[in-house]
Amino acid sequence: MDNDKKNVCVIYTGGTIGMVHSEAGLRPEPGFLSGVLRDSPVFHSEGFPRIDVVEYEPLLDSSDMAPDDWNRIAGDICTRYRDYDGFVVVHGTDTMAWTASALSFMLQHLGKPVILTGSQIPLVDEGSDAFANLSGALRLASCPEFAGVTVFFDGQLLRGNRTVKTHSRKFSAFSSPDSPALSDIRADDAIPAPAADQQATVTFTPIKPVKCGVITLFPGISVEQIEAMLTAMPDGAILRTFGSGNSSQSENLMKVLRRYTLAGGILINHSQCLGGGVDVGIYAGSSALQQAGAIPAGNMTLEAAMTKLMFLLSQEGERDSVIATARDRYVLNIAGELIA
Repeated sequence: MDNDKKNVCVIYTGGTIGMVHSEAGLRPEPGFLSGVLRDSPVFHSEGFPRIDVVEYEPLLDSSDMAPDDWNRIAGDICTRYRDYDGFVVVHGTDTMAWTASALSFMLQHLGKPVILTGSQIPLVDEGSDAFANLSGALRLASCPEFAGVTVFFDGQLLRGNRTVKTHSRKFSAFSSPDSPALSDIRADDAIPAPAADQQATVTFTPIKPVKCGVITLFPGISVEQIEAMLTAMPDGAILRTFGSGNSSQSENLMKVLRRYTLAGGILINHSQCLGGGVDVGIYAGSSALQQAGAIPAGNMTLEAAMTKLMFLLSQEGERDSVIATARDRYVLNIAGELIA
């Protein structure tokens, strides 16, 4: 046995990567991917860590992922944290960026790599991207310099809470707006990361049920529509605005928004643009939103903006205290989600 090998835990949640063909179409096959990792000589060759697999039952389509599943993944990582040098979470691609963002907030003081990966085409199909994604993630998961939550896909290691799925079919399905890749195997380069304390005690904050939502502005949306949606979102709302954080300056709209924030709702101003983000004060529309109590999301992704809000609202304490603290902390860079 090679005693120099690192130990990596694979948490297999489901997704396209481990599906097989059936008469009804592609379906998850329990034990298939775990068997490949166990029995294929390539995964035990030089350059690969020792691998243990935790396979979920049932295997999940990532479209069915919910906060309880994020809690399960984070809990499994914490339970096994001392036993492994890194973790690979095998996950469906549709909500991979959401899970990565959530885990980055939920797992504080993380001193080891937690890498999410999957594939656009199942491992059983010729020409699949599955092997390249899985093997790359396993290799990088044993590298302490990549501590934190990341996504590995199509040769690139991306910061988890800076990742967005931007294509439904291409192998290069994920992008990282305003933030370069941490590592690009294709270019053989990497961005040095600060040294992490691998012996630190990782802490886990579960995401609780919260009533939050997303409202996307469009030309012609009525104040009544926005008010009705806010009523169903008493804890917090992401308002997806135009450009650098702008909306109509309608007096009626501002009254509705102000009434919402005064009642305790947390309103986040998030740009619909993939890059650049919110910059309050460039245009009067963003200043009016700030005066109504909206908190600028900066250049956070939508996934990070929402999971950060959910995380902050899940802290222990009286509701008024939690809300006040959440408003203060929202503009702070908690887990690398904000890029200067």
